[in-house]
Amino acid sequence: MATITSHLEFLIGSSQDASDNDKHVLEDWKLYVGIPTDVGLINKSHYDDHNYMGLDDTEALDQQSSILENYRSSGPNEGNVSHSQSPESISPSSCVPRLLQKSDVQPLLGSIRAILSSNRGDDVISGELAEIIGFDDIDLVMDILKDRNIVAQELKSLSNEESTAHHLSQEEARRRMEKQFKENAARPLFSATAQEAPEILPHVYSSTQISQGNVLSQFGSRYMLPIGTVRNLHEEYEEVIIPPAKTVPPKASGRLLPVSELDPLARECFPGYKSLNRIQSIVYPTAAPMKALASEIVRKLGKRLSWLNIEVRELTGDARDMQMTKAEIAQTQIIVTTPEKWDVVTRKPTGEGELASSLKLLIIDEVHLLNEERGAVIETIVARTLRQVESSQSMIRIVGLSATLPNYKDVAEFLCVSKYKGLFYFDSSFRPVPLEQHFIGIKGKAGSPQSKKNLDSVTFLKVSELVAQGHQVMVFVHARKETVKTALALQEAALAEGSNDDFSCEDHPQYAFFRKSIGESRNKEMKQLFDNGFGIHHAGMLRSDRNMMEKMFEARAIKVLCCTATLAWGVNLPAHAVVIKGTQVYDSSKGAFVDLSVLDVLQVFGRAGRPGLESSGEGYICTTEDKLAHYLDAVTSQIPIESQFQGGLVDSLNAEISLGTVANVRDAVRWLGYTYLFVRMQKNPFLYGIARDANGDDPQLGSKRHELATFAAQKLADAGMITFTRTTGTFTITDLGRIAAKYYIRHASIVIFNREFRQKMTEADVLGMLSMSTEFDQVQVRESEIKELELLLERIPCDVKAGTGPREAKPGQTATNEGRVTTSQEKVNILLQGAISRETVQDFALVSDMAYAMQNGGRIVRALLEIAVSRKWATVSAVLMGISKAIEKRLWPFDQPLKQFDLRADIFYGLEQWADEWSVAQLASLSAADLGKLVHLNELHGQALLNAAKQFPAVSITYDLRPLGSDVLKICTRVERAFIWSTKTHGSAEPFWLWVEDSDGLLALQLAHLIFRQTTAVLNIDFVISIPNGIPPASVTIRYVSDRWMGAEDEIFIPLESLVMPAPSTSITPLLDLPLLPTSTVVKDPAVMRSLTGRIDHFNAIQTQTYWSLVNTRGNALLCAPVGSGKSTLAQILIWITTLRSSDSWVIIVMPKRSLAMEAVSELRAASRNTGITVEYATGPDNLKRPEGRVVRVLTAPQLLGSMSKNASLIDGLDLIVCENLELLDPVYELSIALLRHATQSSPTRFVGFSDSLNDASDVAEWLDVGSSELHSFRPRDRDQSLVFSTSTFTIPQSGALFKAMAKPAHAAIQVTPPGGSAIVFVPSRGQCKPIALDLLTQCALEMETERGYLSTDTAPEYLEDYLARLQDSSLIDFVAKGVGIFHEGIQRPDRNLMLELYAEGIVRVLIVPRDSCWTLPVRATVVVVMGTQYFHVEAEGSDRQLRDYSLTELVRMQSRAVRHIGTGYFYLFCQAETKDTFTRFLNEGLPIESQLLETDDFARWVAMQSKSRGALKEQDVLDVLSFTFLARRVVSNPAYYDCTSISRDENMSRIADKILSKASELMSNTVPAPHTPRGTKDLT
Repeated sequence: MATITSHLEFLIGSSQDASDNDKHVLEDWKLYVGIPTDVGLINKSHYDDHNYMGLDDTEALDQQSSILENYRSSGPNEGNVSHSQSPESISPSSCVPRLLQKSDVQPLLGSIRAILSSNRGDDVISGELAEIIGFDDIDLVMDILKDRNIVAQELKSLSNEESTAHHLSQEEARRRMEKQFKENAARPLFSATAQEAPEILPHVYSSTQISQGNVLSQFGSRYMLPIGTVRNLHEEYEEVIIPPAKTVPPKASGRLLPVSELDPLARECFPGYKSLNRIQSIVYPTAAPMKALASEIVRKLGKRLSWLNIEVRELTGDARDMQMTKAEIAQTQIIVTTPEKWDVVTRKPTGEGELASSLKLLIIDEVHLLNEERGAVIETIVARTLRQVESSQSMIRIVGLSATLPNYKDVAEFLCVSKYKGLFYFDSSFRPVPLEQHFIGIKGKAGSPQSKKNLDSVTFLKVSELVAQGHQVMVFVHARKETVKTALALQEAALAEGSNDDFSCEDHPQYAFFRKSIGESRNKEMKQLFDNGFGIHHAGMLRSDRNMMEKMFEARAIKVLCCTATLAWGVNLPAHAVVIKGTQVYDSSKGAFVDLSVLDVLQVFGRAGRPGLESSGEGYICTTEDKLAHYLDAVTSQIPIESQFQGGLVDSLNAEISLGTVANVRDAVRWLGYTYLFVRMQKNPFLYGIARDANGDDPQLGSKRHELATFAAQKLADAGMITFTRTTGTFTITDLGRIAAKYYIRHASIVIFNREFRQKMTEADVLGMLSMSTEFDQVQVRESEIKELELLLERIPCDVKAGTGPREAKPGQTATNEGRVTTSQEKVNILLQGAISRETVQDFALVSDMAYAMQNGGRIVRALLEIAVSRKWATVSAVLMGISKAIEKRLWPFDQPLKQFDLRADIFYGLEQWADEWSVAQLASLSAADLGKLVHLNELHGQALLNAAKQFPAVSITYDLRPLGSDVLKICTRVERAFIWSTKTHGSAEPFWLWVEDSDGLLALQLAHLIFRQTTAVLNIDFVISIPNGIPPASVTIRYVSDRWMGAEDEIFIPLESLVMPAPSTSITPLLDLPLLPTSTVVKDPAVMRSLTGRIDHFNAIQTQTYWSLVNTRGNALLCAPVGSGKSTLAQILIWITTLRSSDSWVIIVMPKRSLAMEAVSELRAASRNTGITVEYATGPDNLKRPEGRVVRVLTAPQLLGSMSKNASLIDGLDLIVCENLELLDPVYELSIALLRHATQSSPTRFVGFSDSLNDASDVAEWLDVGSSELHSFRPRDRDQSLVFSTSTFTIPQSGALFKAMAKPAHAAIQVTPPGGSAIVFVPSRGQCKPIALDLLTQCALEMETERGYLSTDTAPEYLEDYLARLQDSSLIDFVAKGVGIFHEGIQRPDRNLMLELYAEGIVRVLIVPRDSCWTLPVRATVVVVMGTQYFHVEAEGSDRQLRDYSLTELVRMQSRAVRHIGTGYFYLFCQAETKDTFTRFLNEGLPIESQLLETDDFARWVAMQSKSRGALKEQDVLDVLSFTFLARRVVSNPAYYDCTSISRDENMSRIADKILSKASELMSNTVPAPHTPRGTKDLT
């Protein structure tokens, strides 16, 4: 058997040792199979005269291959069934008949028998059997395992069942001999441990069974070349000829599947087809084949599926015009894209990125690219998809298509393919036309003149031989010019050799017709070449000329067609032979010549052979001698494809961290387990730096994966792209990392940017830094380009001098560059500037490099822009926006902006000559006639120019300054559209940037990215900036910059020198360290004491400090304290004690919202049972009429205002007015309290106010006439309860992707709850409750590996079922069954109440609540998570949605749900990075409070109503009421907030009164709403 080993070495060996071994191998092989030694093996013609052993030549070939096949495919374990008893003595099993009843099991019987016959345990093989037979028949699998030996023996007997009638026949003798050969081949070469029989897969189709085992050479590194391979050595070249694979005849059961038998949906997609081909017929039950370029497949699929109204779109490249809108995404069912683009798309959190969530089928063509640099991208998207399937619990099917692979089982394992049902392997024997492959290595140093000469010579030699045999030939070259050069060279060589007659087609019957047709072409070379039988074809030719060449070649009117690879990809035009001349191709992405890809070689070879017309084809590849082995190995699948993932590991990990799918080292290790790298590290560990014995100790390579993950994470951390906490192994993405992932920027480039990026840079600086990006490392400077680059250098506007700081570009000025272009950075810089300047280049490689520089430059500049924005660098942000638009528009910032419109050239000439200094706004102000005169043209031209000027995106910006405290300023900005909208010009949206920058213009203090739509007239945006030490800077600037239009910019200068900021607050009450008072000691009234029993036995610190002042004094009082500090308890004690003092006492409680009022009524009624006091919720018109007996009446502010408007004079004997939740002071609340104070000014009515902590409560106290000793204003941090406050910022825009990114940290926050604890999650809207609940449950299932969700383990199923049966909304059942509840007013009341009951019982542990329900939620939790602080608001039906921030009072209310009387509460705030500082400041230091009375018409409307009912009010009447408002106090303390410029209070108030009277007069002419429902007082809960 040693001869077989020698033969294998020969097949994979080099040409040097082939000749020495050849003779011995042939002789040994002949002896082994019994062939006479004078019979040749390689040349099939030698068999013709030697029909040995009674076999014909085909059978002999079958015989010789079957020996080798069975040498590998059989093994010593064959028939591992126990032989302790004869087959006859074994009782038959019922399993085999049941097995045979399955329709698709016949091809699998061999695999089943091999598994059962192995020496592995039942528990090991049970999974494989279930996968083969099907999980639906798991009972059958278990029965088979019980009778394992019997079933194996029966299957063996079944396979050997034959007729015994012809034992002595010649056929039987031949079979016995073949059987003996097989048995001999199966014997081991040496005594050793018996190996299991190789696994036989049902869908591996090959002319040799060796492929079943995926067999490597004895050295474990290469696969065998086919038997019959020949190496020939020549003076000019070495040639390896691989014979055509023997065609495998169809199985008896195999047939071509008629189209008529397909599924109806599939049938209609193949009009004109009778049947599928052989491969398609085999694969059809599992998957349908698809293989083409992106644009080609879009065309084909779109046409075939159009009858189903299925939309197919192409998504390639990274240009903006290749992106898909949300509407296009919604309309599209099939997307054809590249791996790189899909990687980019699935990295995005919004827009196209949301495609991934709706993905159901992912078809990856050309999977064998795993072996190339691009393979890392395929690994990335497959791993991401598989993890998406796992995390979302969705079903996404992955289908991989590939050329023939050597280690296809590894790829199948990587794609999670079932080897028995989903893996299909077809070797070259399935080609429609067998292909003989010739690999030619040209001698001579690569690129040398001798090598080029030899290449031309060998190309002609092979082409002339083929043509002499009567064949047509396609010669493929790699540049358009080369097609003509090669054709002319072949023509000249034919003339020199005198063989030009072989190429001539003059005897073709249609020669005259084609000669006439080609005479009409303007292509001279084409005409000249046609006369000698040659043609050319490339993408640079006219479509008509290409069509003509294709028709002539198809009609055999041309013998040789010299073409580029585009013909192989785009046109189905076969020839007998194809010749690839040279394998060096220019790659603009690398800036150098690279090897022709194996994919292109296979595609070209696919054009060899004409199906139906010829029985064979020939493919030739002529390469350099040093590349011969590479192409031989790659094309014949000799070398197993390996993973290239390590090269892209760092950037891929960054992308996953940015997406939120990897949060720590543990996640990263799991993620690596989904890659092809992991599969190959297990199979070939030594290649990946793993000791070969490491697999035994760590079969899952956990240590290696941990090492790789940690190394990559440290790289990212060093670049500032993530924060990596070594102690916990956690990753947190930074803005830098997120931007790099979004824009596909390498981490090595980020390192450069960290070094070079500065706060202040010019255009030249930016271009210099951009050119240093590692994305341009492959761009090389070639000697042939230097002259053209230097010419460009003289004309570009920015300096590119190496090693010095480049100067700023100026209009019309050229750079004073010196010296030669020597570096790739200089070249890229020059090409970028040249492209922006619309310069042209002649060199073909330079054209490609310029396109590459522009394509990647635009992407990298956008990334740099976002980095600058994230760092709030104003100056460089503006510069980068200009460069970004310059690359996109190919215009410099100093060019005429109207060049962005499609106007005539003479208009632009006139503009530059006579109106170059005019701004677009000035041009828009003129008439069409004046504009025509201005540019020395007529009025028609002027109108076109006027239309463009009016459509140019301009805005009008106004602002108001609103100080929110001594050191905080809110700038209320109003941006009004000032241009005419044109859908053709502006599309559906116009995005722009708006920011406030400091007086130096270096820092953007606050910024926003906004969008104008066609229906948008005005956008309002508030900027909140800090004023250090309360001293305003000299000025700030509001800057507007269009995101798309060059020159569409504006700025508003805001002077702040005269701004008066309010004084710092002096009203803060320090919390004293006092002993806590027991309630039994201080509360003397027994009835009140009974109301407190069981609720509280000691006051907390704030209650202890304020009790005496609030309860035992008669003066007005104000308590401002943090949420959960017992304000409501003190208010109740005060109410009860005040009411019980007299038999007819009555108290009014004023609430800003109905929901809060109902909550207060519920609490008061529960406590009033022990006091005998009536608690009323006011609903009628007589709310202010004195009741009988002791009464506590609860009113909302709108109800109070309505009552005050009618009968304020009826107020009588009111003892106490409690103003609750003053932090929610709105115009209606303020006006109603002002009127109430005005009406009770002569009575002893006491006012007591309660509020959450305020930043400055002094003016509120003055408004309520509260003395300094009765004012108690505490900071939020003064609460007794422990509350942990954490914030997490996100930069993802408001979208579903944002909440998916928040799901993981939200789940982590929920896990903080102790056993039995609960969590409340606030979300922006009701519609987001269920999707977010699903996301949380998915995270729970992944991390906790349980299907119970958040449901407590001690919840009995039958107990839960009783509750689930009570739910009226069945869509809530699945959530509640997993411990998640949803609470909002859109849910029916019984279900809402049941949710609260389940929450109280601990069955629902996570409660999802929308923002607008925070006021009606009556329960608290250990953990409160606010998922996002923005929501979409629609002002009126049909108007645009506007994104708004949560109010501070809403956040305080949400925070209050985490304040618990026992134990620590946890409050997690997930917000946008821009709002974090504002939110945390006021949540930690107290809420700002200002009067909103002038922001609505409520006061003016009240004045109008009073004037109508009681006669016109005078200015003094209005001033009297105003004097009782909170506004009157704030006008003095914070005049700038109310636009008051005078230092006189009376003057300011008089001006406000005049304004209100004027507005009231205007309203009186219109219908005024009823007094009890003034506009703006509708209570929205």
